[in-house]
Amino acid sequence: MSKTIVFGGSGLLGETILQKYPNIISVGRTIPKNFKKHLPIKDTSDLSILDGLEFDSVIFLIGNSNHHLINTGELNGIDYNVKPLFEALNYMKKRNLKKFICLTSILLYGTEPKDRPVNEQDKIFPFQKGNAYLLSKYLAEQVVEFFKHEVPIINIRMSNVYGATDLIRPDLIPTLVKDSITKENPTVWNKTPVRDFIFAEDAVEAMMALTETDYTGNVNLGSGAMNSVGDVCDILEKLSGKKINSLDIPVSGVMKFQTDISLLKNLTGWLPKHNLIEGLTKSFEIMKKSLLLKNEIGDKTSN
Repeated sequence: MSKTIVFGGSGLLGETILQKYPNIISVGRTIPKNFKKHLPIKDTSDLSILDGLEFDSVIFLIGNSNHHLINTGELNGIDYNVKPLFEALNYMKKRNLKKFICLTSILLYGTEPKDRPVNEQDKIFPFQKGNAYLLSKYLAEQVVEFFKHEVPIINIRMSNVYGATDLIRPDLIPTLVKDSITKENPTVWNKTPVRDFIFAEDAVEAMMALTETDYTGNVNLGSGAMNSVGDVCDILEKLSGKKINSLDIPVSGVMKFQTDISLLKNLTGWLPKHNLIEGLTKSFEIMKKSLLLKNEIGDKTSN
């Protein structure tokens, strides 16, 4: 396996990678929990700490997927999702890398339903009114284009990723899992949208497999299956014993999306190991145990 470092190891995908592949070195401002192989940096403007480190693959996860936060300021997306990537690639061009993996989003494919799985050749629609988040992901892909002749880059267009996490995230499934554990009457805006949900453990296995390929360019990463928000609610209702009610609030975005993962499978032979029921069950049980432990510690501290 390649000698790999990961930037942004304290996030959902980063923590999952470091748990599954403990020999990987973490690089970033925040030390991942329960992980000691970490190189601290102030920011990506100075990566000289890596000069004496031997590695040939990079998984770059620094960024912010909180649409609401990004869209509150015109330059938030640049600061979170574009500038760090440019600085990292500007450093990496002097290293003899086998692979540099970074992430954008399947949201770039737009809101119009295709009535078929969406592949890497489909047109993208990065200029949606008021969506600075989406613009930042498009600009990140332009940064990749700028450096692609100097660094061997795979840009992953990530589908809706989920998994067990203690982080406060804006994503649908982690929010619903936490609410179904902690709230008496959990709710969801709308159960109608159909999405492609990918379990974090499966996603990171695909990412690691891609580091071993000779390919460069865009790759879709999802489960290749479609499930509605209602399907997610049904599973969590059985796990939690609580009814999740729909507020029937209209939601934006594509109402039906399925990722074509043919390219990924052809490159790596990878297939997801968890269906939605298995991934949600695992996420629910881990998060429930973690939240109960936090409550017990909180009770002891307050007494």
